[in-house]
Amino acid sequence: MRRLQLAALTALFAAVAMPALAQTAPPPPALEPLPEPEAAPPEIANDAELQEEIRVYHRDKETIEEHRVSGRLVWIKVTPQHGRAYYLVADGTNGSLIRRDSLDTGLRVPMWLLFSF
Repeated sequence: MRRLQLAALTALFAAVAMPALAQTAPPPPALEPLPEPEAAPPEIANDAELQEEIRVYHRDKETIEEHRVSGRLVWIKVTPQHGRAYYLVADGTNGSLIRRDSLDTGLRVPMWLLFSF
């Protein structure tokens, strides 16, 4: 009985003391703006081959976006007028295209249960 009273008294004290402790916390430090990112070196920034090139074509019932880097086709996004968009991703071996519903590679990290307590 004595332990029950002591536990109830401790819980009551904690419930009363917590709001008082929360009010005495110091204010957070003042936020400062982030510095501007450094500009790319001129030999890289002005190199047209390193820039991504996006070409957009509008057809009857779809919009096609080609993304190229250094003139090489990387992926194509096809957005039909009705339906979900899909991607055609360039296969690195022979230049063929693989259709994907998203740019997610599908790679998943194994999460095996090793121990359980």
